[in-house]
Amino acid sequence: MNFSLTEEQTMVQKMVRDFAESVIKPRAIEIDKTATFPVDIFKQLGELGLLGIPFPEAYGGSGGDTLSYALAVEEIGRVCGSTGLSYAAAVSLGASPIYYFGTEAQKQQYLVPLAEGKALGAFGLTEPNAGSDAGGTKTTAMVEGDEYVINGEKCYITNASYAKTLIVTAVTGKDSRGKNIISAIIVPTDAKGLSITSNYDKMGVRGSDTAEIVLDNVRVPKENLLGDPEKGFKQFLYTLDGGRISIAALGVGIAQASLEKALNYAKERKQFGKAISDFQAIQFKLADMAMEVELARNMVHKAAWLKDADKTFGKEASFAKLYATETAFRAANQAIQIHGGYGYMREYEVERYLRDAKLLEIGEGTSEIQRLVIARHLGC
Repeated sequence: MNFSLTEEQTMVQKMVRDFAESVIKPRAIEIDKTATFPVDIFKQLGELGLLGIPFPEAYGGSGGDTLSYALAVEEIGRVCGSTGLSYAAAVSLGASPIYYFGTEAQKQQYLVPLAEGKALGAFGLTEPNAGSDAGGTKTTAMVEGDEYVINGEKCYITNASYAKTLIVTAVTGKDSRGKNIISAIIVPTDAKGLSITSNYDKMGVRGSDTAEIVLDNVRVPKENLLGDPEKGFKQFLYTLDGGRISIAALGVGIAQASLEKALNYAKERKQFGKAISDFQAIQFKLADMAMEVELARNMVHKAAWLKDADKTFGKEASFAKLYATETAFRAANQAIQIHGGYGYMREYEVERYLRDAKLLEIGEGTSEIQRLVIARHLGC
């Protein structure tokens, strides 16, 4: 197996790293502190073509691959978890379903502006009573003439307040066994009857917009149905598999940042007459962190490679998401421990890494759900 990056992938990695270091990093603490969504940064991400990395040029994208996209998520997440999360959600959840399942007309109307970075998209799946149990969706979309009439509510939806396009899941009928048919429908955010509020006061990823959506007799054309109405559930499961790769990459970014901060601090901090990096207790922590970060990165790259090769990747995406996000939390926790009392202070940033990393163990399928998915792949 060849573990080296291609010339194009290396260029993407360097470009994003340079942008992240020069533009995002200086503002990361303030973004978190004020819980402000960085609209201007996303405009620049769009101008650089980063919001369209995994999409063909014909649809306004950059014609890159999943691995290039994962590298971009890692580099952005390494400096700011909030920006990294919103970036991952915009591409994996807001735009990718339209690319995967949309008609040519839908791609031209809705995907192109997303891939070109001229608009953001969001994916409305989670509801107050439908989280890990996505099959428990209560939102309904009933056909009236040439329209769907949608009623329901969604919660914890990333980027919704700044999106022009929502993809919402809704019950559209019953199958032959009497089970709910869950479909995906494209809803413009300026649709009458749609309201979006963002009043959450979050522990971490505070600069990533998280919103509640209420749909009150929202009407959209029947042509806004995304993909096969009978396979909506399978479609969003595939979408989530792809999204898990990006969340795993974000976890690697946060874990890498934690390792770098801890290593640099350990070399500078002196106790008992020498740098604390000379103490075996600290060395072992750093060694474990470095090992786990690299293992997590390898798993992310494998899952991305499988997806790009059009091979089955669901199990590997869950491997990557589970291991990388739990690695991120462990690495941030150890970084705080190595910093001692300083690690508890906002200016040293590692406490932010821990708060941001916690969300990654919950979103895109909890760690428990990942273990369940893996067990099912094992035939349990």
